[in-house]
Amino acid sequence: MISILTGILAECWAVLLESAPFVLFGFLAAGLLKAVIPGDLVARHLGKNNAASVVKAALFGVPLPLCSCGVIPAAVELRKQGASKGSSAAFLVSVPETGVDSVAITYALLDPLMTLLRPVAALFTAIVTGLMINRLPDDAPIPAAQPLACKDACCGQPAPKEVRAPLRQRLRNGLDYAFGELLGDIGSWLMLGIAIAGVIAFAVPEDFFARTFANELTSLLVMLVVGIPLYICASASTPVAAALVLKGLSPGAALVFLLAGPATNAATITVVYRFWGRGATIVYLSAIAGCSLLLGWLTNRLYAFAGIDILDWVKLGQEHAAAPWETAAAVVLLLLLLRAWWPRPAPCAGST
Repeated sequence: MISILTGILAECWAVLLESAPFVLFGFLAAGLLKAVIPGDLVARHLGKNNAASVVKAALFGVPLPLCSCGVIPAAVELRKQGASKGSSAAFLVSVPETGVDSVAITYALLDPLMTLLRPVAALFTAIVTGLMINRLPDDAPIPAAQPLACKDACCGQPAPKEVRAPLRQRLRNGLDYAFGELLGDIGSWLMLGIAIAGVIAFAVPEDFFARTFANELTSLLVMLVVGIPLYICASASTPVAAALVLKGLSPGAALVFLLAGPATNAATITVVYRFWGRGATIVYLSAIAGCSLLLGWLTNRLYAFAGIDILDWVKLGQEHAAAPWETAAAVVLLLLLLRAWWPRPAPCAGST
């Protein structure tokens, strides 16, 4: 029993060493995005019920580092503030499927081609989903948006322009958000993904998927069925996908898991039904499933055409000796996670 536990922990530590520098870089990029992008930029461009708003929503969502749970209130708020059903749905798809943090981890644990394909596939899936939902009639009422702050003296007058804090303050706030709130939200799922990857790497035979799911369509469908109900964020799904690839899973099936897992889960489906309607929910699931299978099949064709074996890159990352800076990054990441999870005392009553 002890040997099994130590073996799993060794595999988990190997995954953490390989991914930690890229995880830190991803969160740093997330903080910079938070600092430089105005908070109302997305909402101001997504109100029209046309293809342009859907494309904008998908593009806005691709780099944002929100997890599967964090994107739900953001997408609902966009819907409540008047964003079209298609654009808000596209945002709901593109945000959890990828992000600067998960792209960095994809490069660390998979290969450069998958690093490129993943955000492109997320963008395509989000646009297709949004365009299809835009063609549906509204079958769910839009909850009333909260009125914008307006004093009696300014009602009827143009809203005052938002005053932004100095860049230095915004950078500090962005980094505090990235390595505080965001790391706390995503960190638990990331550690869970690393733990699952460690179990798979230790317990599953090397050629398990190649032998068990030799048929390509079967492997794509299995990853779709596994991914749809699974509650996992983009960052956490990456080490799991890398571990599955090491056990013989095709890159296309891995992409299906990376697309379907973060974008669909019970919580998201429930929210889509409530705020977008029954028809949109059916289209939402159908579009993600269809795009994931198509893109997975095309990914396998692309790897075969280019003569690229994803295992060459993945095994290279697994076999190289950890550099001191990778160990330092892993330790820093663990310390930051402990800091984010550490319970903080509630402010005293009556304090300001």
